[in-house]
Amino acid sequence: MQLLLNTHIFLWFISGSDQLSAGFRESIQNPDNEVYLSAVSVWECIIKYQLGKLPLPESPEIYLPKQRERHKIDSLKVNEASVAQLIKLPSLHRDPFDRLLICQALQHNLIIVTADAAVMAYQMAQFLK
Repeated sequence: MQLLLNTHIFLWFISGSDQLSAGFRESIQNPDNEVYLSAVSVWECIIKYQLGKLPLPESPEIYLPKQRERHKIDSLKVNEASVAQLIKLPSLHRDPFDRLLICQALQHNLIIVTADAAVMAYQMAQFLK
């Protein structure tokens, strides 16, 4: 499987949070799966860090790539073709980070790993259950 982690899933995973289900953890750790973290998630984390809403043990531009690489999670860049997928999305909610993640999943045929019901409302995307 090719998995795209929603931002909160990545943060739960790297912190060892018990909020992350055992099934999600196993799927992320399964060496047969390709796991991606979007540049969009890094952007979101940096904004929240700057606003004082996301405490991290190191500055995010150091900590996030280090954790991504430590856990063998690939980076997924944002490109024009992914952004163009926005035209297909209904206006279910306004979170631009979530909407771009959904677009990337559609463009690259990725399965989104999320616990966010607002993201799962986009029925055209695939989700890990």
